[in-house]
Amino acid sequence: MASVEVHVAPDRFEVSSGEALLVAELRSAIAVCVYDADEEAGALLHLRCIVRHSKPADVTDSTLATELLLLHRCLESLRESAPAARRLQARIVAHLADSPQVNPACDIVIKLVRHYLEDAGVQVLPEDIAAGGPARTLRFRPAMGWVHTHA
Repeated sequence: MASVEVHVAPDRFEVSSGEALLVAELRSAIAVCVYDADEEAGALLHLRCIVRHSKPADVTDSTLATELLLLHRCLESLRESAPAARRLQARIVAHLADSPQVNPACDIVIKLVRHYLEDAGVQVLPEDIAAGGPARTLRFRPAMGWVHTHA
């Protein structure tokens, strides 16, 4: 049986139950893959890391608030679609631009996402962060908790 591929755009999330495959192209971006393999449900949140080159690396309060709101809505939607999901786990996967200005800002967002997930009772697995190089394609099958990336 072929599974459905759902492409997740930057600054969006998708929730899935069953055999759907969630896909995102990470180019100076962070992906948050949340799942409960027992309930075969999960979600993929795709966040961009954007830094204006005219200013020093900084993450504004409004940017952080927007990303936290997206993360909150993503978890809320997942819990609504799979109310029996009690053992949520998450993987954070990132592709950092080949720019020293971007990395500190992305590090702040990754730490913030990690702390939010832990506070929400989600077990956070080790991060997968690649700095520089070509964009990474992420393929996530929530039903199995399977995360695969390649350049």
